Amino acid sequence: MTSTETTLSAQPTDAQPAAGDRRRWFALAIVMTAAFMDLVDVTIVNIAIPSIRAEAGASVSQIQWITAGYALAFAAGLITGGRLGDIYGRKRLFLLGIGGFTLASALCGFAANPEMLVASRILQGAMAAMMVPQVLSIVHATFPAHERGKVFGLFGAIVGLGAVSGPLLGALLTEWNLFGLEWRPIFLINLPVGIAGLILGSRFITESKAPRALKLDLVGVALVALGLLMLLYPLTRGLELGWPLWGYVSMGGAFVVFGALVAYEKRKTARDGSPLIELSLFKVKSFAAGIAVQTVFGVGLGIFFLVWTLYMQTGLGWSPLKAGLTGVPFSIAVSVAAGMSVQILVPRLGRKVLQAGALVMAAGVLLYIWESDRYGMTIAPWQMALPLIVMGVGMGLIVAPLTDAVLSEVPREHAGSASGLINTVQQMGNALGLGLVSVVFFGEIPDKLGFAQVGPAFADAFQYALGWVAAVMVTIFLLMFALPKRPAQHVEGAESELRSVEGPPVEDPSVEGKEPELVS
Repeated sequence: MTSTETTLSAQPTDAQPAAGDRRRWFALAIVMTAAFMDLVDVTIVNIAIPSIRAEAGASVSQIQWITAGYALAFAAGLITGGRLGDIYGRKRLFLLGIGGFTLASALCGFAANPEMLVASRILQGAMAAMMVPQVLSIVHATFPAHERGKVFGLFGAIVGLGAVSGPLLGALLTEWNLFGLEWRPIFLINLPVGIAGLILGSRFITESKAPRALKLDLVGVALVALGLLMLLYPLTRGLELGWPLWGYVSMGGAFVVFGALVAYEKRKTARDGSPLIELSLFKVKSFAAGIAVQTVFGVGLGIFFLVWTLYMQTGLGWSPLKAGLTGVPFSIAVSVAAGMSVQILVPRLGRKVLQAGALVMAAGVLLYIWESDRYGMTIAPWQMALPLIVMGVGMGLIVAPLTDAVLSEVPREHAGSASGLINTVQQMGNALGLGLVSVVFFGEIPDKLGFAQVGPAFADAFQYALGWVAAVMVTIFLLMFALPKRPAQHVEGAESELRSVEGPPVEDPSVEGKEPELVS
């Protein structure tokens, strides 16, 4: 059982507020703004990483933890956040999450040193995990079924807008250096938005709880977090510390912890039927392969986006604004291809679309390697446009329909658990990819470089890291053969696009027909 199930299972069906209640649209605007804030915050930080490294004096491992710490806390907390919303009230948890997210943003913006920034980012990720799982639950509790298609379409637009505007906003805020604060406004901008969301949310959002909420599996959450920490910490610190023996012991011990997690989940399933992870799902071949695809895909994206930013700003010496504008063709290509894949291509061609996406993205990565090598330090943004568009098209063909393909053979009663697990492992894969940057990127850069050597060294390391990303795409292509040829369409239209981010709005048969507990 995962966060998206706790968000989406036991969903209200017929007890929404009356269609004439205008408050529901205010509630929608509030939760959508919070979701947008989270999406932007994930992308806005990458573009400012070189500035943070230079101004705050952050080390290589601290730079990785500024991004990986957020992803790790977000992934580990999603499960608990969704379950707490079901038990104690989704409005209550949403307000707690947005308030905590705003406070953590302030701590990030006023961080006195890199250590404080890393800790604040981990707190920010944990608060996002309290806030984000409530968004769809609040939508389901607030809107009748016939209006949800329109709402899901709006959410899809918000996702696309967040992907495009995050890097640009980060670039502008860093470039403008407002009040001499350097990179800090990328976090402080959340304060007025969060405060407004907190005030308006307390007034306009209707409280709801699940009719039958399962118990928390805190031991399972703790084992997941411990295993990931034992794996990621040595990866991020190993290069700086000279790869000590304890690091290898810790990484090996992580798999022992994951083994203990599996054993504990089996016992918990037999004892009270409320495990963190529904292990029976892995007996479905397409789901097991899909989980592998999501994890590996997250690793590839985690590697690419961080090294890409470092390559452009530190290696090529570009300004944050120039680097941010360079990424616009990529974001647009992802959005366009994602819409086409769901609405036109997948219904006709099925699994071949996803496999084509993996190969197209690999081709774009290889083209990027070739151009970086050919043009060297003189490469221009317009020369990067072609490989970025090719990569964006490939990514778009994958991200939107992948969840449908993975879930198509999963029993209906476990669809919520499965979709939540998909989202969680992708976040964990992203955190792992960010940890691997120290190996596949920084590991290729000599310790002592003269000023003239920095650019070529970063360019070479970028090309090496992209070679790993291309290998990831080929691996994904092969894993996709285990997916069904014709994924069943669980949800139509824009709701399918939404599920690629949050998971499918599947109602729990065990509570079908029951009305939710609504508290005004």
